[in-house]
Amino acid sequence: MTETQDSTAWIKAMPVVFVLIWSTGFIVARYGMPHAPPFSFLLVRYLLSILCFLPWIWLARVKWPQNRMQLLHLAVTGILMHAGYLGGVWAAVKAGMGSGLSSLIVGFQPVLTAIWLSYSLRGSDQPSVSRRQWLGLLLGFAGLLMVVWRKLTLGSPMDHVTPINMAFAIGALLSITIGTLYQKRFVQPCDVRSANTVQLMAAFVVTLPLALAEPEAMRWNAELAGAMAWSVLGLTLGGSSLLYMLIQRGAAASVTSLMYMVPPTTAIIAWLLFGETITAATLAGTVLTALGVSLVVRPSRK
Repeated sequence: MTETQDSTAWIKAMPVVFVLIWSTGFIVARYGMPHAPPFSFLLVRYLLSILCFLPWIWLARVKWPQNRMQLLHLAVTGILMHAGYLGGVWAAVKAGMGSGLSSLIVGFQPVLTAIWLSYSLRGSDQPSVSRRQWLGLLLGFAGLLMVVWRKLTLGSPMDHVTPINMAFAIGALLSITIGTLYQKRFVQPCDVRSANTVQLMAAFVVTLPLALAEPEAMRWNAELAGAMAWSVLGLTLGGSSLLYMLIQRGAAASVTSLMYMVPPTTAIIAWLLFGETITAATLAGTVLTALGVSLVVRPSRK
Protein backbone atom coordinates (compact mmCIF):
# COMPACT_ATOMS: atom_id res chain seq x y z
CA MET A 1 0.00 0.00 0.00
CA THR A 2 1.42 3.37 -1.02
CA GLU A 3 1.71 6.41 1.24
CA THR A 4 -1.19 8.05 -0.60
CA GLN A 5 -3.37 4.98 -0.04
CA ASP A 6 -2.43 4.93 3.65
CA SER A 7 -3.42 8.59 3.94
CA THR A 8 -6.73 7.98 2.17
CA ALA A 9 -7.52 4.98 4.38
CA TRP A 10 -6.79 7.02 7.51
CA ILE A 11 -9.01 9.88 6.35
CA LYS A 12 -11.88 7.44 5.78
CA ALA A 13 -11.34 5.86 9.20
CA MET A 14 -11.18 9.18 11.07
CA PRO A 15 -14.98 9.47 11.73
CA VAL A 16 -15.16 5.93 13.11
CA VAL A 17 -12.12 6.41 15.35
CA PHE A 18 -13.47 9.77 16.53
CA VAL A 19 -16.85 8.28 17.54
CA LEU A 20 -15.17 5.40 19.40
CA ILE A 21 -12.90 7.76 21.35
CA TRP A 22 -15.52 10.45 22.00
CA SER A 23 -17.99 7.84 23.24
CA THR A 24 -15.74 7.04 26.20
CA GLY A 25 -16.38 10.49 27.70
CA PHE A 26 -19.28 9.34 29.89
CA ILE A 27 -17.31 6.22 30.86
CA VAL A 28 -14.52 8.48 32.10
CA ALA A 29 -17.08 10.57 33.97
CA ARG A 30 -18.42 7.45 35.67
CA TYR A 31 -14.94 6.60 36.97
CA GLY A 32 -13.74 10.11 37.78
CA MET A 33 -16.84 12.03 38.87
CA PRO A 34 -17.19 10.46 42.36
CA HIS A 35 -13.64 11.47 43.27
CA ALA A 36 -13.28 14.99 41.85
CA PRO A 37 -15.31 18.16 41.31
CA PRO A 38 -15.91 18.85 37.61
CA PHE A 39 -13.90 22.02 37.03
CA SER A 40 -10.92 20.85 39.09
CA PHE A 41 -10.82 17.62 37.07
CA LEU A 42 -10.99 19.52 33.81
CA LEU A 43 -8.36 22.04 34.94
CA VAL A 44 -5.85 19.24 35.62
CA ARG A 45 -6.84 17.60 32.34
CA TYR A 46 -6.11 20.80 30.39
CA LEU A 47 -2.79 21.33 32.16
CA LEU A 48 -1.55 17.78 31.59
CA SER A 49 -2.67 17.91 27.97
CA ILE A 50 -0.72 21.14 27.42
CA LEU A 51 2.37 19.57 29.03
CA CYS A 52 2.03 16.64 26.61
CA PHE A 53 1.62 18.84 23.54
CA LEU A 54 4.48 21.28 24.26
CA PRO A 55 7.43 18.83 23.99
CA TRP A 56 5.75 17.18 20.99
CA ILE A 57 5.53 20.58 19.29
CA TRP A 58 9.15 21.38 20.17
CA LEU A 59 10.58 18.03 19.02
CA ALA A 60 8.57 18.06 15.78
CA ARG A 61 9.38 21.76 15.21
CA VAL A 62 5.73 22.53 14.68
CA LYS A 63 5.01 26.14 13.78
CA TRP A 64 2.70 28.24 15.92
CA PRO A 65 0.01 30.38 14.28
CA GLN A 66 1.68 33.68 13.38
CA ASN A 67 -1.43 35.80 12.92
CA ARG A 68 -2.78 37.40 16.11
CA MET A 69 -6.33 37.14 14.86
CA GLN A 70 -5.80 33.44 14.23
CA LEU A 71 -4.61 33.03 17.82
CA LEU A 72 -7.70 34.90 19.01
CA HIS A 73 -10.01 32.70 16.92
CA LEU A 74 -8.35 29.56 18.32
CA ALA A 75 -8.73 30.90 21.86
CA VAL A 76 -12.44 31.54 21.29
CA THR A 77 -12.99 28.00 19.99
CA GLY A 78 -11.02 26.62 22.94
CA ILE A 79 -13.21 28.46 25.42
CA LEU A 80 -16.36 27.25 23.67
CA MET A 81 -15.45 23.66 22.75
CA HIS A 82 -13.36 22.77 25.80
CA ALA A 83 -14.31 24.99 28.74
CA GLY A 84 -17.93 25.61 27.72
CA TYR A 85 -18.89 22.20 26.37
CA LEU A 86 -16.97 19.91 28.74
CA GLY A 87 -17.52 22.16 31.73
CA GLY A 88 -21.24 22.32 31.06
CA VAL A 89 -21.68 18.56 30.64
CA TRP A 90 -19.60 17.64 33.69
CA ALA A 91 -21.24 20.30 35.86
CA ALA A 92 -24.73 19.16 34.79
CA VAL A 93 -24.01 15.52 35.66
CA LYS A 94 -22.34 16.52 38.94
CA ALA A 95 -25.41 18.64 39.79
CA GLY A 96 -27.66 15.56 39.51
CA MET A 97 -28.73 15.34 35.88
CA GLY A 98 -28.72 11.81 34.49
CA SER A 99 -26.35 10.91 31.68
CA GLY A 100 -29.29 9.98 29.45
CA LEU A 101 -30.91 13.39 29.61
CA SER A 102 -27.61 15.28 29.36
CA SER A 103 -26.57 13.27 26.29
CA LEU A 104 -30.01 13.86 24.75
CA ILE A 105 -29.76 17.63 25.23
CA VAL A 106 -26.23 17.82 23.84
CA GLY A 107 -27.27 15.39 21.09
CA PHE A 108 -29.57 18.08 19.70
CA GLN A 109 -26.44 19.80 18.33
CA PRO A 110 -26.65 18.45 14.75
CA VAL A 111 -30.23 19.70 14.32
CA LEU A 112 -29.35 23.08 15.85
CA THR A 113 -26.36 23.34 13.51
CA ALA A 114 -28.48 22.45 10.48
CA ILE A 115 -31.13 25.03 11.42
CA TRP A 116 -28.49 27.74 11.64
CA LEU A 117 -26.84 26.73 8.36
CA SER A 118 -30.16 26.70 6.52
CA TYR A 119 -31.03 30.13 7.88
CA SER A 120 -27.62 31.77 7.39
CA LEU A 121 -26.97 30.36 3.89
CA ARG A 122 -30.45 31.07 2.54
CA GLY A 123 -30.16 32.88 -0.78
CA SER A 124 -26.38 32.43 -1.02
CA ASP A 125 -24.41 30.38 -3.53
CA GLN A 126 -22.98 28.14 -0.82
CA PRO A 127 -24.53 24.69 -0.34
CA SER A 128 -27.02 24.50 2.52
CA VAL A 129 -28.58 21.47 4.20
CA SER A 130 -30.41 19.26 1.69
CA ARG A 131 -33.74 17.52 2.24
CA ARG A 132 -31.94 14.19 2.44
CA GLN A 133 -29.67 15.55 5.15
CA TRP A 134 -32.65 16.96 7.04
CA LEU A 135 -34.24 13.50 6.93
CA GLY A 136 -31.00 11.99 8.19
CA LEU A 137 -30.77 14.50 11.03
CA LEU A 138 -34.31 13.79 12.17
CA LEU A 139 -33.85 10.02 11.92
CA GLY A 140 -30.62 10.29 13.87
CA PHE A 141 -32.29 12.28 16.62
CA ALA A 142 -35.17 9.79 16.77
CA GLY A 143 -32.66 6.95 17.10
CA LEU A 144 -30.81 8.88 19.81
CA LEU A 145 -34.07 9.30 21.73
CA MET A 146 -34.72 5.55 21.52
CA VAL A 147 -31.25 4.82 22.92
CA VAL A 148 -31.52 7.13 25.93
CA TRP A 149 -35.26 6.65 26.57
CA ARG A 150 -34.70 3.87 29.10
CA LYS A 151 -32.37 6.08 31.13
CA LEU A 152 -34.88 8.92 30.95
CA THR A 153 -37.76 6.78 32.26
CA LEU A 154 -35.86 4.40 34.56
CA GLY A 155 -33.21 6.73 35.93
CA SER A 156 -32.02 6.45 39.51
CA PRO A 157 -33.65 8.52 42.25
CA MET A 158 -30.57 10.77 42.15
CA ASP A 159 -31.34 11.77 38.55
CA HIS A 160 -33.32 14.97 38.69
CA VAL A 161 -33.68 18.17 36.71
CA THR A 162 -33.13 21.56 38.28
CA PRO A 163 -32.78 25.02 36.73
CA ILE A 164 -29.05 24.88 37.52
CA ASN A 165 -28.18 21.56 35.87
CA MET A 166 -30.49 22.33 32.94
CA ALA A 167 -28.66 25.64 32.45
CA PHE A 168 -25.33 23.78 32.48
CA ALA A 169 -26.56 21.26 29.87
CA ILE A 170 -28.02 23.91 27.56
CA GLY A 171 -24.84 25.94 27.95
CA ALA A 172 -22.84 22.90 26.84
CA LEU A 173 -25.13 22.45 23.82
CA LEU A 174 -24.76 26.08 22.76
CA SER A 175 -21.00 26.04 23.35
CA ILE A 176 -20.27 23.00 21.15
CA THR A 177 -22.66 24.22 18.45
CA ILE A 178 -21.33 27.78 18.29
CA GLY A 179 -17.75 26.56 18.66
CA THR A 180 -18.08 24.18 15.72
CA LEU A 181 -19.60 26.82 13.46
CA TYR A 182 -17.09 29.45 14.61
CA GLN A 183 -14.11 27.19 13.95
CA LYS A 184 -15.36 26.24 10.50
CA ARG A 185 -15.93 29.92 9.66
CA PHE A 186 -12.91 31.69 11.15
CA VAL A 187 -10.10 29.26 11.98
CA GLN A 188 -7.65 28.81 9.13
CA PRO A 189 -6.02 25.40 8.59
CA CYS A 190 -2.93 24.99 10.79
CA ASP A 191 -1.13 22.21 12.63
CA VAL A 192 -3.56 20.48 14.95
CA ARG A 193 -0.98 20.20 17.76
CA SER A 194 -0.26 23.91 18.08
CA ALA A 195 -3.93 24.78 17.46
CA ASN A 196 -5.13 22.41 20.16
CA THR A 197 -2.55 23.75 22.60
CA VAL A 198 -3.75 27.33 22.11
CA GLN A 199 -7.34 26.16 22.63
CA LEU A 200 -6.40 24.31 25.82
CA MET A 201 -4.51 27.30 27.20
CA ALA A 202 -7.58 29.50 26.73
CA ALA A 203 -9.81 26.85 28.34
CA PHE A 204 -7.36 26.59 31.26
CA VAL A 205 -7.49 30.34 31.92
CA VAL A 206 -11.31 30.39 31.91
CA THR A 207 -11.64 27.24 34.05
CA LEU A 208 -9.06 28.24 36.70
CA PRO A 209 -11.27 30.61 38.75
CA LEU A 210 -14.18 28.12 38.59
CA ALA A 211 -11.95 25.33 39.90
CA LEU A 212 -10.59 27.49 42.70
CA ALA A 213 -14.16 28.29 43.78
CA GLU A 214 -15.09 24.61 44.22
CA PRO A 215 -15.18 23.57 47.90
CA GLU A 216 -14.63 19.87 47.16
CA ALA A 217 -11.06 18.56 46.85
CA MET A 218 -9.80 15.93 44.42
CA ARG A 219 -9.33 12.52 46.07
CA TRP A 220 -6.67 10.71 44.07
CA ASN A 221 -6.95 6.94 43.69
CA ALA A 222 -6.55 4.37 40.93
CA GLU A 223 -9.94 5.11 39.33
CA LEU A 224 -9.36 8.86 39.22
CA ALA A 225 -5.80 8.43 37.91
CA GLY A 226 -6.99 6.09 35.17
CA ALA A 227 -9.84 8.41 34.21
CA MET A 228 -7.43 11.36 34.07
CA ALA A 229 -4.88 9.46 31.99
CA TRP A 230 -7.46 8.47 29.37
CA SER A 231 -8.99 11.96 29.41
CA VAL A 232 -5.60 13.43 28.51
CA LEU A 233 -4.21 10.82 26.12
CA GLY A 234 -7.41 9.54 24.55
CA LEU A 235 -10.05 12.25 24.71
CA THR A 236 -7.93 15.41 24.43
CA LEU A 237 -4.83 14.42 22.45
CA GLY A 238 -6.86 11.95 20.37
CA GLY A 239 -10.54 12.90 20.30
CA SER A 240 -10.25 16.70 20.36
CA SER A 241 -7.53 16.62 17.70
CA LEU A 242 -9.67 14.42 15.46
CA LEU A 243 -12.65 16.73 15.93
CA TYR A 244 -10.49 19.71 14.93
CA MET A 245 -9.33 17.92 11.75
CA LEU A 246 -12.83 16.71 10.88
CA ILE A 247 -14.25 20.24 11.15
CA GLN A 248 -11.49 21.56 8.90
CA ARG A 249 -12.11 18.84 6.31
CA GLY A 250 -15.90 18.46 6.27
CA ALA A 251 -19.13 20.41 6.24
CA ALA A 252 -20.37 21.42 9.67
CA ALA A 253 -23.67 19.51 9.44
CA SER A 254 -21.91 16.31 8.35
CA VAL A 255 -19.32 16.49 11.12
CA THR A 256 -21.77 17.26 13.92
CA SER A 257 -24.08 14.46 12.79
CA LEU A 258 -21.38 12.06 14.01
CA MET A 259 -22.33 13.16 17.54
CA TYR A 260 -25.53 11.15 17.10
CA MET A 261 -23.46 7.97 17.19
CA VAL A 262 -21.87 8.79 20.55
CA PRO A 263 -24.73 7.72 22.94
CA PRO A 264 -25.36 4.38 21.15
CA THR A 265 -21.64 3.61 21.14
CA THR A 266 -21.40 4.62 24.80
CA ALA A 267 -24.26 2.23 25.59
CA ILE A 268 -22.38 -0.63 23.93
CA ILE A 269 -19.14 0.22 25.79
CA ALA A 270 -21.05 0.42 29.09
CA TRP A 271 -22.53 -3.02 28.34
CA LEU A 272 -19.06 -4.45 27.74
CA LEU A 273 -17.44 -2.82 30.80
CA PHE A 274 -20.25 -2.63 33.35
CA GLY A 275 -22.80 -5.16 32.14
CA GLU A 276 -25.46 -2.46 31.64
CA THR A 277 -28.58 -3.76 29.91
CA ILE A 278 -29.00 -3.26 26.17
CA THR A 279 -32.65 -3.42 25.18
CA ALA A 280 -34.27 -4.01 21.81
CA ALA A 281 -35.01 -0.27 21.70
CA THR A 282 -31.30 0.44 22.14
CA LEU A 283 -30.40 -1.80 19.22
CA ALA A 284 -33.16 -0.39 17.02
CA GLY A 285 -32.17 3.15 17.96
CA THR A 286 -28.54 2.42 17.11
CA VAL A 287 -29.51 1.15 13.65
CA LEU A 288 -31.81 4.13 13.08
CA THR A 289 -29.09 6.54 14.20
CA ALA A 290 -26.53 4.94 11.90
CA LEU A 291 -28.98 5.21 9.00
CA GLY A 292 -29.60 8.88 9.77
CA VAL A 293 -25.89 9.68 9.95
CA SER A 294 -25.28 7.87 6.66
CA LEU A 295 -27.88 10.06 4.96
CA VAL A 296 -26.17 13.19 6.29
CA VAL A 297 -22.57 12.31 5.45
CA ARG A 298 -23.21 10.59 2.10
CA PRO A 299 -21.95 12.76 -0.76
CA SER A 300 -24.64 14.28 -2.94
CA ARG A 301 -24.97 12.99 -6.49
CA LYS A 302 -24.06 15.51 -9.13
